[in-house]
Amino acid sequence: MRQMKDSKIEWVGVIPEHWEVTKTKYQFQYKKEIAGVRCNQYERLALTMKNVVKRSKEDNTGLQPEKFETYQILRKDELVFKLIDLQNVSTSRVGRSPYEGLVSPAYIILRQNGKVLPCYAEKYFYVLWKNQVFNALGDDGVRSNLGKDDLLNIPLPIPSLSEQKIIAEYLDEKCGEIDALLADIKEEIETLEQYKRSVITESVTKGLDPSVPMKNSGIKWIGDMPAHWECVRGKYLLKYLQKPVKKEDGVITCFRDGEVTLRSNRREEGFTIADKEIGYQGVDIGDLVVHGMDGFAGAIGISDSRGKASPVLNVLDTEQNKRYIMYYLRSMAYSDVFLALSTGIRVRSCDLRWNKLAELLFPVPPIDEQEKIISYIDEKIKKVNEVILDKQSEIQTLESYKKSLIYEYVTGKKEVI
Repeated sequence: MRQMKDSKIEWVGVIPEHWEVTKTKYQFQYKKEIAGVRCNQYERLALTMKNVVKRSKEDNTGLQPEKFETYQILRKDELVFKLIDLQNVSTSRVGRSPYEGLVSPAYIILRQNGKVLPCYAEKYFYVLWKNQVFNALGDDGVRSNLGKDDLLNIPLPIPSLSEQKIIAEYLDEKCGEIDALLADIKEEIETLEQYKRSVITESVTKGLDPSVPMKNSGIKWIGDMPAHWECVRGKYLLKYLQKPVKKEDGVITCFRDGEVTLRSNRREEGFTIADKEIGYQGVDIGDLVVHGMDGFAGAIGISDSRGKASPVLNVLDTEQNKRYIMYYLRSMAYSDVFLALSTGIRVRSCDLRWNKLAELLFPVPPIDEQEKIISYIDEKIKKVNEVILDKQSEIQTLESYKKSLIYEYVTGKKEVI
């Protein structure tokens, strides 16, 4: 049993007696090497949940600049941090680059200039990220951003170089095994999500009885449909609503997972707040809502709340089964039909305002058949979601184990034997 001592670092606790405690600024140097005219010589890199990865300069994921002269050059084995909007838990915060390339000017880059190995330090900072230490470093204990000076002043417990190397290699091996398991489970979840989408698309375009006579629907992305179904344009099927806003109404948002609810039911951060609520409209429980900009990605659903919404949301009514119409529109989103029909210039976006929805063709079965289709889809989705929840629980367990494993070794609570 090793002798331990108090590290005097709140989030570390005790460390082996022979370990030192230093500050990051004595082991790493802040650097900002702007690419300028050299930008075309380098590949583009990004810090993701899968560490630092290569990205094409033509990759239009998120907001991208027209030119990359202001980007920084990140070199192999340098540490890179994204310490803005710290309340957003769905983004990565730290990585060690296996490549040389360009990264956002908003990133913080540290280069080794002491006796702490980047492969060891990366794992220590990973624990700080996962334990939300970065968020708590401000005076008020709630930080939105962390600057380079804050980062460089973070205390760092360090063993000898040889022990750092042993710890880093051990954790690379063990974390690699965990990451492989996580990748397999996430792939299984994606397969289940695709299955849900195929159930929806098949049911709302072909029905539930494969033996019924079929006919050409006249809709390119559907092909044949049951012969007793009709094709009806949206303007004859849907009613575009414009309801008044009530004083007590909260803001309703239509999310890409199809949930239509009050913002306060999901989260308060990360939204663009309008200075003036021009054109806002009332939304009631049970209203069919199609997001005019994000509908292409599945932001189509039935509201579970009363509130007010931006005019970018289409609030609709119909004498048909609303859930059937919702599922049909989602099937178009899942199949990228809306993107294919788009005439806009925005990447990964599509205008789905009422004038577009009004001209869409809908395959319409009898109401009683719509209800059977909805019951079938709901039951299938319920069963698949139960499996997905189990797999998500497995992911949480593995990620928690990975975090605790790294913590135990980079703080010396456990020793590599």
